[in-house]
Amino acid sequence: MKKIFLLLITAGFATLLYAGDVARKGTNGAEELLIPVGARSIATSGAFVANVMGLESIYYNPAGLDISQRTEAMFSYMNYIADINISYLAIGTSLGDFGSIALSIKSLDVGNIPVTTNELPDGTGSTYSPGFVTVGLTYSKVLTDRVSIGTNVKLLSETIGNTSATGFAIDAGVQYKFTEQISLGATVKNIGSNMVFSGQDLRQRSDIKGSQPGSPTGMFEVVAESFQIPSYFELSLAYGLNLNEENDLMFAGAFTANNSLENKLHFGLEYGYMNTFFLRGGYQLFTENTKESIYGFTAGAGVNYDFSDIGVSFDYAYRDVKEFPTSNHIFTVKLSFQ
Repeated sequence: MKKIFLLLITAGFATLLYAGDVARKGTNGAEELLIPVGARSIATSGAFVANVMGLESIYYNPAGLDISQRTEAMFSYMNYIADINISYLAIGTSLGDFGSIALSIKSLDVGNIPVTTNELPDGTGSTYSPGFVTVGLTYSKVLTDRVSIGTNVKLLSETIGNTSATGFAIDAGVQYKFTEQISLGATVKNIGSNMVFSGQDLRQRSDIKGSQPGSPTGMFEVVAESFQIPSYFELSLAYGLNLNEENDLMFAGAFTANNSLENKLHFGLEYGYMNTFFLRGGYQLFTENTKESIYGFTAGAGVNYDFSDIGVSFDYAYRDVKEFPTSNHIFTVKLSFQ
């Protein structure tokens, strides 16, 4: 276990050094990988990397998937910014001593955009809709009563008109319980290939330089520059406090070293009543240039109820957005089966 944790921390520090290159800030693509999912975790600002479990752990720390030891299905929907909506669907099951596996898909709905040309700058009457899809396959296993590990392999697809780019990325995470109350989590996210756009829309027919009038035209293709995906490392510490038989509190803090944006700190709090009703809050900020973050506080609530062998949960989250007139609203429904 020590070797696994050391390997992940080493990879994390390599990402930290990589993220420290100021010249790389703002040069990445595939930024949809940074859009969080799941109302419970968003309401706590994504701070619970150390003890998130079940399907919601796929995005934050895949090590937590096997902890739930259940078959689960989850759907989450977010009103993002600029009329963009995010849909997320995941299903997973326990394979007993072998661990747990899950399949997930995240899609961005940008809406219809009018097609314009140099000749028709006001529009041709046609529209197109960019597509951003991430499909993930996750594996997780509880190694001991204190340690769990997990990995997530993702296929990325971006399409704009007749132009597209594909790539892949890998996440790896570990969770370690010092005691029943204190947990540590670490994860390395989005380690993968560069992406590059290609397709019909990058080709155009034009006169050949130096040719005589009336000569045949030539077909030219714009060679797009490849771009990196936004990898990052997260380290989180969580503390759970059992007030009495009915009331629980959970606190967490996390640090994110990001090669695409500024490094961030996350703080989250969850209050639970009889493991049925929950209130949540959180906040994140950049470690430098703190005023540049477009997101402010987060808040949310949830209800969890078990009907015999079936558990149903509904969660809502609100995320303040400083630079846009609308904030984020996230709704998540999850079913679990023993």
